[in-house]
Amino acid sequence: MGARLLVAGTHSSVGKTTVVTGLLAAWRHEGRSVAPFKAGPDYIDPGLHAQAAGRPSRNLDLWLLDEPALRGVFSRGMRAADVAVIEGVMGLYDGIGATQNASTAALARSLECPVVLVLDIAGMSGTAAALVMGCQKMQPGVQLVGVVLNRVGSEGHLRSTMEAIQAATGLPVLGSLPDDSGVAVPERHLGLVTAGEGGISASALDRLTDLVRERFDLDALWRIAFSAPSLEAEAPVLWPRDIPGRARIAVAQDRAFGFYYQDTIDLLRDCGADVVPFSPLADADMPPDTHGVYLGGGFPELYAAELSANAAMRAAIRRHAEAGRPIYAECGGLMALGQSLTTFDGETLPMFGLLPVASRMQRERLTLGYRTVTALRTSSLMERGTRVRGHEFHYSVADPPPPDLAAYQLAPDNRVEGFCTGSILASYIHLNFAGAPDLARRFVESCATVSP
Repeated sequence: MGARLLVAGTHSSVGKTTVVTGLLAAWRHEGRSVAPFKAGPDYIDPGLHAQAAGRPSRNLDLWLLDEPALRGVFSRGMRAADVAVIEGVMGLYDGIGATQNASTAALARSLECPVVLVLDIAGMSGTAAALVMGCQKMQPGVQLVGVVLNRVGSEGHLRSTMEAIQAATGLPVLGSLPDDSGVAVPERHLGLVTAGEGGISASALDRLTDLVRERFDLDALWRIAFSAPSLEAEAPVLWPRDIPGRARIAVAQDRAFGFYYQDTIDLLRDCGADVVPFSPLADADMPPDTHGVYLGGGFPELYAAELSANAAMRAAIRRHAEAGRPIYAECGGLMALGQSLTTFDGETLPMFGLLPVASRMQRERLTLGYRTVTALRTSSLMERGTRVRGHEFHYSVADPPPPDLAAYQLAPDNRVEGFCTGSILASYIHLNFAGAPDLARRFVESCATVSP
């Protein structure tokens, strides 16, 4: 496994995604095949990467994936690619709590990646040099090779900041972007607007591509990527070699639902699933011959009225559950399966009515973090007592499950969470099956045992 480059930031919202998206698009414009990756538990940035690169983006998470799985995901993502571009998470040294565990820096060390640091320099010049020097000297094992400057005010601003950085650190400025809101991806309560809802417009992507081609030293970045040392050629086997009985699994994919790990979908296919997308917003029925349903996360709160109004789909989902066919739901999927959803505006709308839970949106507190879950009862995904790692990220709150329906015991906060009832497993916890491939195998096998 070869050429690779990691794009990090001094903190969140400095423009990492804008820089990576532009770099992917610029190299694609030159006819190069670039494999995109995202550090950490993120669904939105990979969708934007895929828009620019023309191929799926995968997540590299040192907490959700052990070292063999991490190498396996990276190896798989690099197939038929010339180079990998990895977008970091938060700031370079931000990890779990006060540690650097699962940080961008830890990932750079694990994959021996050269690192390019992105700075938002609006309102500063010489101070940018202090930030770069601090990141450069914080940990010698992190190979910081250059800098990209975002939100540059003028050519004079660029020149003075470049000179300060080079004088203090000796590092080159490898590119810059002007303070141009026209190339920024719109943000909202869980981050950037998703690719499924438009993401970065075609005109903005074209403009960003042109800026990167004009203002970045693409040849130097290419050489830096190829300076990375060779990694182990083949990681231990992550993906199944034998395929159990086939099953058709309908995966919700539309503006309301779109939070899925690419490797989870790939693993379901590798385990024998025929993965078929459907839209709970627009479709009147499930895809023909559906054995199982996967309702991922997303933004059901923004489309609650449309979900509620689609009585035909709500009835189809209920029929599927009543027939004992598996349904696995995460976060937004859990909210949709409940009795009602109250939007940010205070409107309460009926949902699918399969779980004894009501959810409501609130802006006061974001629930965010890694979790270790222990299954409290056997489901289509795992046996009772199974322990896996996942994460939460939501602004909604929901009624706690009754003890006889609770799906998981969570650590570190020692609370029960989620619902396991009949053929349904639904939870706020997001899982990456690449970190626990047996989940994919079991879900496919569970779906294959029922009649569509």
